[in-house]
Amino acid sequence: MSEATDMHVRGMIAGEADALGRVMFRAVREGQSDYTDAQRRAWCSTPPAGDVWAAKLERQVTVVVEAQGAPVGFMTRERAYVDLAFTLPEWQGRGVFSALFARVEADARAAGLCRVWVHASLMAEPAFAARGFSVIRRETVERHGQRLDRAEMEKVLT
Repeated sequence: MSEATDMHVRGMIAGEADALGRVMFRAVREGQSDYTDAQRRAWCSTPPAGDVWAAKLERQVTVVVEAQGAPVGFMTRERAYVDLAFTLPEWQGRGVFSALFARVEADARAAGLCRVWVHASLMAEPAFAARGFSVIRRETVERHGQRLDRAEMEKVLT
């Protein structure tokens, strides 16, 4: 069976926020990275969980890729802003990001948006660039005493 048929793209389901927090944590802390271990710990010291995290995901459009009965990646959009995009390390390079963004882009177009934008990490920048995003500017943000480089990127939806 091909990997594409093993994956299912869907919206977030009730009670799933903590599982998505664990996906984010593992993606940041265990995935291939251009950031140091100290930067990765500063970015995500523990898996996001609880009511505040769940409320954040619920107020956004949250798209999930499920495989083998569990989430393996997710992406969120709040209006034109793609806020979160994370894939489990063992699922990176297997089409999860492509499936997530295809759904997010289709939803953004259906909502009448003319552009989407993102603050892309060093790891996510190539994936967004491959889907038509261009860098608007580069910036450095500080998280718990660590400086992390990222790119503000946008894609015009024609």
